[in-house]
Amino acid sequence: MDGLVFGWRTATLSIVVVQLALIALALVRAYENRVANRALAMLLIVLIGVVIPWLIGFAGFYDRWRWLTFAPFQITLAVGPLIYFYILALVTGRWPRNVGIHLTPAAVQFAFLAVSFALPMPLKERWSGTASAPYAVASDFATIVSLTCYGSAGLRLLARYRKLLAGQRSDDHLFAARWLTQALHATLALLPIWAGYAIWDAIAPIGYVGLMGLYLSIAAFALYLAIEGWRHAALPFPHMADLAISASSLPPARDWRVLGERWAARVVAQDWHLDPDLSLATLARRLGTNTHHLSRALNEGLGLNFSSFIGRLRSETVATALRADDRRDLLDLALEAGFSSKASFNRSFFAAFATTPSAYRRALAQKQNGPKQEGAKQE
Repeated sequence: MDGLVFGWRTATLSIVVVQLALIALALVRAYENRVANRALAMLLIVLIGVVIPWLIGFAGFYDRWRWLTFAPFQITLAVGPLIYFYILALVTGRWPRNVGIHLTPAAVQFAFLAVSFALPMPLKERWSGTASAPYAVASDFATIVSLTCYGSAGLRLLARYRKLLAGQRSDDHLFAARWLTQALHATLALLPIWAGYAIWDAIAPIGYVGLMGLYLSIAAFALYLAIEGWRHAALPFPHMADLAISASSLPPARDWRVLGERWAARVVAQDWHLDPDLSLATLARRLGTNTHHLSRALNEGLGLNFSSFIGRLRSETVATALRADDRRDLLDLALEAGFSSKASFNRSFFAAFATTPSAYRRALAQKQNGPKQEGAKQE
């Protein structure tokens, strides 16, 4: 089309937008974690709207069709709340009760853009010259504050969730959502850069090209969130309410250390720790006790949460095999011991022995070869 330029910037952002749209559609249709997946789908649609003005702006749409000014694409104040809604729905199965309050700033932003967009063209051009710069500064500042608050709240919520998981599940790493934490940390790290761009653009406008780095970062964040969200869309996340242990139901004082050691010996004798799907509730039933007794025996008696306790027993199983000169691949030994991934195996083994599994095996080999070499020298 005459006057339009479809360069690499438009092409790059177009590819991102198409992928985000397809993943959002797939998330809406996903059955598991329905509330969380729909929250993520809404977030991806909002992020598409954030990117769209730059996609069409690089192509020259605003120069060709001036009436697109103030088109209500960028509702940036919805990003922070929707990120938090997604995390909350993932770990609790629900949205917050006061959704309207959280989304009020976004509604105000949309209303401002929609009313400005509906103005007659001559009035819109005068209004754009007056209001565009102050609006850009105000919206950027409000978005940065919103993302800081909601991102921090999301990180705190995930930390509480992981603590509950570690006390109840031996496979807690599957639901730890560390990818989500990484995305939030990346977002919070991006905010100073965003603020710097906003200040720079307010003092000396740098235009679409100058802001390309910022919007490529936003596009990369959106795509990472979409891909990881889709990868975990069908994972049955346990809800916090089901994991929580009521303090009022804890039993009276006992010798929790003795109980913990006794139950640990029984777990090892029965090889129950080798079950990759073992949970606190399952182990409590096998031991003939309840989850409150078992949790307290582990935490107060042995100083370990359930996940760390099972991880240590599994690590000791692997270490025993290595001391017996088992030559099999470390990952095979780990899977046989009940670990479900190499990452969880490495973390648990290091926590138990303060070294990596491969370093532990090398040290054993050196120790075993040392006496042989000394004997050969004497001969």
